[in-house]
Amino acid sequence: MLVREYSAGPSLMSVRTVNNHTANKIQGADRAVHDWYRFVLSFPPHLVREYLERYGLGARHLVLDPFCGTGTTLVECKKLGIASVGVEANPMACFASRVKTNWNVDPDELAGHAQAMADRTLAELEKGGICDTGIFDQPGNQQRLLKRLSSEQENLILTNSISPLPLHKVLLLLELLDRFCQESTYDHERLALAKTVVGSASNLHFGPEVGVEKPKNDAAVIGPWLESVKAMAEDLRLFSDRREVFSRVFHADSRQMGGLLKPRSVDFVFTSPPYPNEKDYTRTTRLESVVLGFIRTKSDLRNLKQILIRSNTRNVYADDDDDRLVENYPEIQRLAGTIEDRRRRLGKTSGFERLYGRVTKLYFGGMARHLEELKPLLKRGAYLAYVVGDQASYLRVLIRIGQLLGSIAESLGYEVTAIDLFRTRLATATKEHLREEVVLLQWKGERKT
Repeated sequence: MLVREYSAGPSLMSVRTVNNHTANKIQGADRAVHDWYRFVLSFPPHLVREYLERYGLGARHLVLDPFCGTGTTLVECKKLGIASVGVEANPMACFASRVKTNWNVDPDELAGHAQAMADRTLAELEKGGICDTGIFDQPGNQQRLLKRLSSEQENLILTNSISPLPLHKVLLLLELLDRFCQESTYDHERLALAKTVVGSASNLHFGPEVGVEKPKNDAAVIGPWLESVKAMAEDLRLFSDRREVFSRVFHADSRQMGGLLKPRSVDFVFTSPPYPNEKDYTRTTRLESVVLGFIRTKSDLRNLKQILIRSNTRNVYADDDDDRLVENYPEIQRLAGTIEDRRRRLGKTSGFERLYGRVTKLYFGGMARHLEELKPLLKRGAYLAYVVGDQASYLRVLIRIGQLLGSIAESLGYEVTAIDLFRTRLATATKEHLREEVVLLQWKGERKT
């Protein structure tokens, strides 16, 4: 599908053609480093690059991604020689961003240690009569004493996320990486294992939501992991001249960024915050978060959800108060009221459905809080780009995220310079095409009163 795109706003009135089939796909030439580990929900590197080039960003500038996820913006900046800073609340994603922007690792040392660890792990598996082919042809293996997660950890992941034999291989490799730790390569080896856990070893599938496919009895682990590490080593060789380009990642709440960066230091913001819908974003990385130890208990999970923008009913809490920040935004109040009225008319009475109107207000209040927090960090004249998408998840009430975010930004002193169409996507509930947009803002400094 080809979509004609018309940018709105006073300073950018462009028209371009958007190819919906390729807009959100990663291009082959971009896979280096980005493919070390990626969210299924990540925006593509070429989108970042397009806006970095449009605004003339270079070595003398600093780019901020306050919802940096697995580091797409940061990696692309580093490739282009541009300093960057990321903020991310999800500890697994934060870890991935830190590793993906750490190029001060000797590639030969990384590949050599990984080979040694693969050999050790395969030898240990062989002692137990287990091979790494992924072909389950020994019924006796089901009776063997296999390594397992604790019962509390098992309760945190989707049932049957990973079968016992692949999990045993993963946990054995993790144990050996800890026992024979090489500090300089440890994090890269663990990130490669996170990718392997999800991509090769698990029973997970990713559509609009994360789910579980028919469980497989066995899967190769050590071989795919070693290949991932070797690919990392090749990428490190490829970008050896960019290893010193500055990049830093903070594990923090994007609504509380005071003190993380120097005042008036940021030239450009490129980011994609969560959208208000019923996606629990912590589920996307739950398996690897638990396996690698970033989430060990229900308390850990709750603590994580409390520092996220309130974008779904599973991370709404009684003492949340971001909604007070949008009490004076009539359109947001009208929208929340429309959702609540429709819920009542339809007789929807479940606990989570009762929260649809409130989470909508909390989401936009959280974004208002975030934009207010940003202001002291921005240089006068700084530009900002927010990738957001319209939503219709709450009882099919359309939420124009880009327009509403732009309205909030204007009320806080930002100028909306354009809203570009990135692509359209098919809503699973309504089968309608929804807009995914890039909201472009400029900060010109506090207005004199």
